[in-house]
Amino acid sequence: MDWFWWVLIIFWTGGFAWVVDNVRTALRHRHERKLQLLEAAKQERLAVEAAHQPPEPVCGCTHHLAKHDKRGLCHERVEVPTAWDENKKPLRFEAGQCNCQQYVGPQPLSQVFAEDLTDRA
Repeated sequence: MDWFWWVLIIFWTGGFAWVVDNVRTALRHRHERKLQLLEAAKQERLAVEAAHQPPEPVCGCTHHLAKHDKRGLCHERVEVPTAWDENKKPLRFEAGQCNCQQYVGPQPLSQVFAEDLTDRA
């Protein structure tokens, strides 16, 4: 029963403060690591979802292909600078027509089903 008194004296003098501090630090690091693992899993899931989507047909002017006609003219309205300062930075803008002429993005592929060419029988 002598050991009990020694433990009680160490407890009263704050000898177990380092144990409590180590446990708190370990739990905090465990929590932070768990959050990092959850964030990594979320990023991986988003990357897999993005990989399964077809490419967006976007022109060099950053407008969608649906904004262009058959000749390649863009019909989107954009801000056009009308006044500049002494450093050639635009001060005022007005609405104007996008002047791009050509679609330069990826061509979306059509979905085609093809029969097998060989007989397996």
